Amino acid sequence: MDKLEDMASVCEFDPITGDIPATKVEITVSLCVLYTQGVESKQWREFGRTEVIDNTLNPDFVRKYILDYFFEEKQNLRFDIYDIDSKSPDLAKHDFLGQTFCTLGEIVGSPGSRLEKPLGGIPGKNCGTIILTAEELGNCRDCATMQFCANKLDKKDFFGRSDPFMVFYRSNEDGTFTICHKTEVVKNTLNPVWQPFTIPVRALCNGDYDRSIKVEVYDWDRDGSHDFIGEFTTSYRELSRGQSQFNVYEVSSLNFHLIFLPSPLSLSLSSTQIHFTVAIDFTASNGNPSQSTSLHYMNPYQMNAYAMALKAVGEIIQDYDSDKMFPALGFGAKLPPDGRVSHEFPLNGNVDNPYCNGMEGILEAYHESLKTVQLYGPTNFAPIINHVARYAAAVQDGSQYFVLLIITDGVISDMAQTKEAIVNIVLLAGGISSRGKLAERDIVQFVPFRDYMDRTGNHVLSMARLAKDVLAEIPDQLILYMKSRGIKPNQTPPDYSPPGLKHH
Repeated sequence: MDKLEDMASVCEFDPITGDIPATKVEITVSLCVLYTQGVESKQWREFGRTEVIDNTLNPDFVRKYILDYFFEEKQNLRFDIYDIDSKSPDLAKHDFLGQTFCTLGEIVGSPGSRLEKPLGGIPGKNCGTIILTAEELGNCRDCATMQFCANKLDKKDFFGRSDPFMVFYRSNEDGTFTICHKTEVVKNTLNPVWQPFTIPVRALCNGDYDRSIKVEVYDWDRDGSHDFIGEFTTSYRELSRGQSQFNVYEVSSLNFHLIFLPSPLSLSLSSTQIHFTVAIDFTASNGNPSQSTSLHYMNPYQMNAYAMALKAVGEIIQDYDSDKMFPALGFGAKLPPDGRVSHEFPLNGNVDNPYCNGMEGILEAYHESLKTVQLYGPTNFAPIINHVARYAAAVQDGSQYFVLLIITDGVISDMAQTKEAIVNIVLLAGGISSRGKLAERDIVQFVPFRDYMDRTGNHVLSMARLAKDVLAEIPDQLILYMKSRGIKPNQTPPDYSPPGLKHH
């Protein structure tokens, strides 16, 4: 397979994405040219081209694109397809067949990381479809936790028992082998069960799942002259099948069990659905929405602070929610017609169905709410947190993960209840009581909006930084949750039907 690894250097550094990437992904596309977009300039620049496939209307390209993937950033992509008529590198001399736009997060967040999109760009013409897939490359952060046992090993000691241990070797490009792990010695047995061990996948096979792995079994001797019992070869792909007939080897009838400790991307690839809920502060301390000093100021010419923060974060995280339907809630306002104070109301006014269609739907519902509710108080977080926590508690198999974004202007009135609600969430995930207990996982990220306001008026760059910092901890929090619960990512998670908003 011809991988465009040299092209990765084209977009290695960006003022925003100068950090170490979450991972690298490989994109397989039925197209000719890939463009990426700068965060600030919004200019498209060519990233790479596939090879040319002759005489087919359904090309399946071998060449791949290697991209750095950042969960917390919006990475815009454009794919253009051409009919190549000559050897000229000038695209203007070839026939344009269509194009499509998406984000890298959309591809990664799609079921099975496979996204199918219609091609457009030519008015009045059906340009066909394009299929985009993402696969994590070998420099991932996956680790394999495995355990071996053996039956009826060869007798090497005079008294009829052995002290066996195992040695693992990674194969090199030149045909040689490099030792990468050695188990402990299990004394005086012909049926050893070794302790589980964890090893980076890179160390086992350098990220190549089909590369040979050699395993030797020895009988330990005190003087160091260990007796060779036997050996076998396998691969990471075979081992990852787990305990089955595929992992029984003649040398010692070894059985194998594998548990993944997934990276952020592999969790997405395993179809963990992220459910995003937004809650907005409608307390009077925000100021009168009709006045320019208000954080809720209804300016007909530009978005207010709440809308900017909501759009910056929501546009990124929505790529990981398959149905793009999001509960949008408000708190701290008096509601019509009777003026009762609510700390948990739907922005769209529909108690039975608070879901909004995409970020545009949330923003529309937010603006409509500003026209109908009266800003009041106090600033209570606990009802909203408990609301989302109830739904999260109902799905704890790792197939669903819930993220709550609260946008507020300041002081929390119910701090004690809010702390208890957060601790309850953490301890619920651990299956223990909350009374007198402290949270064992940090699941809260506070980001002050004022730190990201650009005095020059360059909101595009400042909002990109805001979203990056708000979302940066989610991958690690998700991994920690999966590990704490002993959950293996599912390839086909159960269907999830979002419930409506209920009064409590």
